[in-house]
Amino acid sequence: MLGEMNPTALDPQIQQQAQKAHTILRELEKRIVGQAHVGKRLLSAMIAQGHVLLEGVPGLAKTTAIKALADCTSLTFKRVQFTPDLLPADVIGTQIYDPRTSEFRVKKGPIFANFVLADEINRAPAKVQSALLEAMQERQVTIGEQTWPLEEPFLVMATQNPIDQEGTYALPEAQMDRFLFKVNVTYGTKAEEKEILVRSAALIAPVLEKVASKQDIRELREWVERVYIADKIRTYIVDLVFATRFPAECGCADLAAWIESGASPRASINIDRAARVNALLEGRSYVTPQDVKDVAMDILRHRVRRTYQAEAEGMSVEDIITKVLDRVEVP
Repeated sequence: MLGEMNPTALDPQIQQQAQKAHTILRELEKRIVGQAHVGKRLLSAMIAQGHVLLEGVPGLAKTTAIKALADCTSLTFKRVQFTPDLLPADVIGTQIYDPRTSEFRVKKGPIFANFVLADEINRAPAKVQSALLEAMQERQVTIGEQTWPLEEPFLVMATQNPIDQEGTYALPEAQMDRFLFKVNVTYGTKAEEKEILVRSAALIAPVLEKVASKQDIRELREWVERVYIADKIRTYIVDLVFATRFPAECGCADLAAWIESGASPRASINIDRAARVNALLEGRSYVTPQDVKDVAMDILRHRVRRTYQAEAEGMSVEDIITKVLDRVEVP
């Protein structure tokens, strides 16, 4: 077991993998101004075999960031523009009758790609959003009586507009729970926006190099499995998640009136995995409590539901999670 070995013995190899990951991030910066957090989360989701949801008002380069990640890898990419009239068959595919052979044949949808961009995912009705559930969780799609495995790596990278905007639908809770991260994309600084103006005046988007292959992604994923996480760190992860479910029993009694429901066990699994990815990106072969804190917000914000009282008092989900992180004892 790695836990019985000296984890720092792996640091040189881990640092090599970290350099490979940072090469991808540097390539993204050629096209994306600012939004370093978004780029890191997209890459982390790819390494952690998770899916990511980006939320923000239109025009913040959410779609551009996802497309840029695909452009700097040798993976296949498909984009689905979600609209109110979209059908499940438009996403996963359908059976088509061939009169020449008197048989049905399968026409695969855009879900059959390594990167699937679900653009403005919350502008389609729930029946279309639910069509993604099997693909996101089981990595397979059923069309008619046939089940088709999806090629690895497979990632759904979705964008959504704030639900208070016109023409948006709230995503089902079961689907939200399938996303590893939910990242809030915000406005950049004045300097970053000025740089955007300079680049847009050039009218030519920079061409990104293919700096990562499928083999590179597989190796990064394999090395994540070797990152050591101590039992006390896993206990800390469980304590954080349980504090969102049973705040009164976990030293957060004053938060009970603000939390309607807490995070699922999938949150614990995702924090564990994302923390190891975070450690790898930092060039470390072991997880620290700070790694857990670094990823917890983006993993918990779409899994913790606040009460009407919290909403009335202006208490956001992020405020609640911050208080949980402050209250739970750090090992």
